[in-house]
Amino acid sequence: MMMERGKAAGAGPAHVLPRESGRMPAHPLRILLTGRPGAGKTTVILRTLERLDRPAAGFYTQEVREAGPRGARLGFDVITLDGARAPLARTGFRGPRVGRYGVDVRGFEELAIPALERGLADPGTLLVLDELGKMEFLSRAFVAFLPRVFAAPNPLLGTIMSRPHPVADRWRHAPGVEIVAVTAANRERLPDALARRFG
Repeated sequence: MMMERGKAAGAGPAHVLPRESGRMPAHPLRILLTGRPGAGKTTVILRTLERLDRPAAGFYTQEVREAGPRGARLGFDVITLDGARAPLARTGFRGPRVGRYGVDVRGFEELAIPALERGLADPGTLLVLDELGKMEFLSRAFVAFLPRVFAAPNPLLGTIMSRPHPVADRWRHAPGVEIVAVTAANRERLPDALARRFG
């Protein structure tokens, strides 16, 4: 099944759009992954990066859990591709809330925005945004920075919340953006397919 630009892939076999031949694309390659929580979006991003031999800059988010095989989820960290790490959200934080988590907006801004700015310095650098979601959108500075990211000549790989949201909807429908749904049926194959696209 071939995906159409701007539409999500279904649960069937995953085929990311092949490269167009014979003409220059109007926009750099911009792919945003979507899917249910726990579908494996961040894992797909990280496995794709492992397969690529090109510079990349940006951030991803990761769960933080208590120690032990059934440790409760405490929150999330934001991690830049060069290894810097800071809390994004915790159950005990007093910041603005998303569900039961308080979000450290300033800590997120201090890592994520400079990481993307470093990538923008080189048009050949792949920009990574994981994710475009409610917690990240609490940062006015990050929301204000996104037009620069999507206007840049850099290729872009990210994740985006699946539910409607004014900020997410704007970038979901931005020119040149392709939406790929991550499912249990396709997540093992997507890193290779994406690496071919971005390689």
